[in-house]
Amino acid sequence: MNLQLSDIGHVIQLSIAPVFLLTGVATKMTLLLNRLGRIIDRTRVLREQLRKGPDPECHEELDVLYQRWQLINYALTSSTGCGLLICVIIAALFLGDVTSYSLDKSIAGMFVLAMVGLILSFCFLLREVFVSFRYMRLHLHERSHA
Repeated sequence: MNLQLSDIGHVIQLSIAPVFLLTGVATKMTLLLNRLGRIIDRTRVLREQLRKGPDPECHEELDVLYQRWQLINYALTSSTGCGLLICVIIAALFLGDVTSYSLDKSIAGMFVLAMVGLILSFCFLLREVFVSFRYMRLHLHERSHA
């Protein structure tokens, strides 16, 4: 195992792109966690209103919030899996350089899986936004006819 400085420099160059990708995934997770926090806060407010008495509008909104909560959780799980795979890819790049193991196919496979996780995360986020917009449109439509 003759490790040369130029090899380490090359591996660091290769790992820069996944590091930037990891930064983007972390930023996306912050957005998802903020949306989740708003959903939780709104759920608490509605539960307090329901303690005062039954309200069909509160139940309807809670159902929508629960659906949104599930979608955000799926998006967070997908993003977390993506981030974890990116970290493993970075470690595998260094491990493959330091050892004589050929990890090219494993790294490529993990990268594809990470991209699938990222794509799924975006799909879940988009679905959550659509659910939110649909509820707002229906709610505004009902108010305009009342």
